[in-house]
Amino acid sequence: MKISQLLSSDKLSLSFEVFPPKTESNYDSVKHATEEIAKLRPSFMSVTYGAGGGTSKYTLDIAKNIKEQYGVPSLAHLTCVSSTKQTVRARIEEIKAVGIQNVMALRGDIPHGLENADRSAWDYKHAVELVRELVECGADFCIGGACYPEIHPESRSQKEDIRYLKEKVDAGCSFLTTQMFFDNNLLYNFLYKIRENGIAVPVIPGIMPITNGNQVERAVKLSGSFVPQRFKSLVDKFGTSPAAMKQAGIAYATDQIIDLFANGINHVHVYSMNKPDVASAILDNLSDILG
Repeated sequence: MKISQLLSSDKLSLSFEVFPPKTESNYDSVKHATEEIAKLRPSFMSVTYGAGGGTSKYTLDIAKNIKEQYGVPSLAHLTCVSSTKQTVRARIEEIKAVGIQNVMALRGDIPHGLENADRSAWDYKHAVELVRELVECGADFCIGGACYPEIHPESRSQKEDIRYLKEKVDAGCSFLTTQMFFDNNLLYNFLYKIRENGIAVPVIPGIMPITNGNQVERAVKLSGSFVPQRFKSLVDKFGTSPAAMKQAGIAYATDQIIDLFANGINHVHVYSMNKPDVASAILDNLSDILG
């Protein structure tokens, strides 16, 4: 099923993101974790692309297994940064071959060591070029794109960021998923601005439960997210106790999700980090709300 169809429903729902193994040696443990999350019957599951230098094969293996064995719609991530057109087209053919209908089109992080490289000769410099490639490939994909409620780390301003986002949507994105954020007001403000600028596709908020105090610094470094004082106080108080921090982090994420639902957002995407217990706890907290 296409994610655009799922998003057309008024029913409240959650989806979860998982990541593939870095190496073949931990494939079985990662596969098991993703299966445990699939058993929770989320509306869909997204599978990130080549985490930590892994290969696209693992992404597709996990996505295919989720879809075929558990009947959960899957969304396969695809990145294009520093790749050739030949490589990307081969990956698209692989996605088509396993019957995946939903693709998250991402530029991807610049590989280590190439941050200051001359990108003028690269086949893909931005995600919009990958979106166009997916539209033109002959497959009827439902294409998703990423967005930043605050600002993309490489953008000079939010106005510029939104202009590029509209270009990506106009190229063929059917929906957008946000980077993590810890203050819902940032999302509401962002939604107002993009609607004013003619971006009308569904936007799925992305929520990351921080269950370990050490996650905070890394999460902020990766996303550039603003951390409100309320959340800082939570980490200061409970960050040194693994059990307490886990419970507090799940509660904070649950509170964000409830607020989103209460303010007209029908679907939320949870960055579950391959943790079935965290995914299950959040669903338990929302059992009567989700119905």
